[in-house]
Amino acid sequence: MDIERTLVECILNTHFDDLPEQAIEMGKTLLLTVLGTMIGGATVEGCEAVVGQVIEWGGRKEATILIHGGQVPAYNAAFVNSMMARALDFCDGMEGGMHVGSTCVPTALAAAELTGGCKGKDYLTYLIVGAEAAARINSYSTYDGFDGTGVCSIIGATAIAGRMLQLNTKQMLDALAIAFNRSGGSEQGAIDGSEALRVNQGVASQGGIISAQLAKKGITGPKNFLKGQYGYFHLYDDDQYDAEVLFGDWGERFELAKLFFKRYPSCWCTTSSIDAILELVRDKGLTPEDVDSIDITMTHSPYKMVGHPFEIGDTPRLDAQTSVRYCVASALVRKSLKLEHFEESAVREPSIKEVVDRINVTADPELEMQGRFAAIMRVKSKKGITYEKIVRSPRGSEQDPLTREEHINRFNNCFSYAGKPLPPENAERILSMVSQLERLPNVCSLIPLLLT
Repeated sequence: MDIERTLVECILNTHFDDLPEQAIEMGKTLLLTVLGTMIGGATVEGCEAVVGQVIEWGGRKEATILIHGGQVPAYNAAFVNSMMARALDFCDGMEGGMHVGSTCVPTALAAAELTGGCKGKDYLTYLIVGAEAAARINSYSTYDGFDGTGVCSIIGATAIAGRMLQLNTKQMLDALAIAFNRSGGSEQGAIDGSEALRVNQGVASQGGIISAQLAKKGITGPKNFLKGQYGYFHLYDDDQYDAEVLFGDWGERFELAKLFFKRYPSCWCTTSSIDAILELVRDKGLTPEDVDSIDITMTHSPYKMVGHPFEIGDTPRLDAQTSVRYCVASALVRKSLKLEHFEESAVREPSIKEVVDRINVTADPELEMQGRFAAIMRVKSKKGITYEKIVRSPRGSEQDPLTREEHINRFNNCFSYAGKPLPPENAERILSMVSQLERLPNVCSLIPLLLT
């Protein structure tokens, strides 16, 4: 099988009428999620600096910097909008750490503006097709410290931009190959609590549009970018992929069904432990004063991401978002875990550190038999009672998905949290337009609602 050509045929030959209702609803949920996190994250640390830099770079006025306003080249609009979408760490994700929505949604909006707009049903089609292409490849990826977002979501961004730019088969092959050559990034940015984590999101979106534009101009890429000697699957899967499974049942089976949507604004690897402590708070009435010690056992990969000791550095929000110790301590003290709990003053609250110092985290590779993100929590009370909670599948996962009401509540929470507030009536208007997106004559009619 020529898997590169098969991928391109799947991308180019899928139309709205080919999509099942489940996929359409998933696309709308992805869009709503990312619009909410972008609104809420627009002024979070680093975002305004990047907005200023993008404006300083200048260039053709092709697409809008959302929330802040102003127009810049489409690839730079996608860059900054994606960074804002990721800033709260309250978006979507997939196993392996790929945040596909915060790449694909802003890319699709910027590319729609670049090309003069597109129908809502076409936007949905391109978004779903691009995200599904990335999700399929992600399912056969072993990143081992590489950033799945920087490595793989650029494939989705490129597919979307290519559809918007009406690339032909040869051009789409080249665009995806060029994107493969631009991919990269390390999870060290997350572990060290650096803003480079968010920059990776923007770079993937930016690279998707640039790759499509270069291919349209005739720039070529390696034709064996997936299966070649030094192609994607050699680098990220040790050549272990199954071509028939990889692209089989296209249009019928959707890897996007495995997307998770976050219940808390922190790294997904913290979610099972947060669920566990909040259930113990609810069921046993636990308070910080009751607790002598908390022992958390995690699977290996999540432990590597969020199990390190909690230290506050230059970016307290990021330090907290990527620390299971902080997230569990904050949830115990505050009986919830909300956006405001990741602001610097909340992160530095002395009562949180008192609990953090009582938390121990270890990894058990055998725990993965119970679930990729499974966690065991044992809380020893000062009275000598030990409470145990096992979470095999966290809320928001494919096994325990969020309800429609929870998705809407998350959007409204992000909308209310915004440092640059939008008119209050815009929230309902955005919700309405997203729910009926396939009926919109032009998806760009959403953009005025996303400006202060």
